[in-house]
Amino acid sequence: MIVTAWEHHCADGWPQFSSPHQGPLMTIDTVIGGCVVFYLDSPDGLDDQRRAILKDCLHDLEDLTDEIDLECRPYFLRLGRLGSMLLDTKPPLACPTESAGRPLSIE
Repeated sequence: MIVTAWEHHCADGWPQFSSPHQGPLMTIDTVIGGCVVFYLDSPDGLDDQRRAILKDCLHDLEDLTDEIDLECRPYFLRLGRLGSMLLDTKPPLACPTESAGRPLSIE
C-alpha cells in the first residue's frame, strides 16, 4: 500500500507554483520522502527518531496546507496522507527466536 502510494506520488513530480512557503514545503517533501525510502529499505520500519521527525513534518505541512495554491494542493495533501500511512504502519514483529536481543533457548 505504501509502495503504491509512493510510486503515485513520485510519478507526479514537484508542482510548479510560487509561494513564500516553497522552501519549507520542499524540505517537508524531502524529509517525508526520505522516511518513505528508509521504511521501504529497512526490515525494521521507522525508528523513533524518524517517527518524531515525520510527525513534526506532518504538523508543519498541516499548518501550511491552507496557504498552498489550490491547483497544487492535491500534491501536498497526498504527501500528508503518505506520511500518515507511515506513522500508522506498525513495525515488523521481532523474530520469534529472539527475546530482548538474545536467542531463546529451546529445551
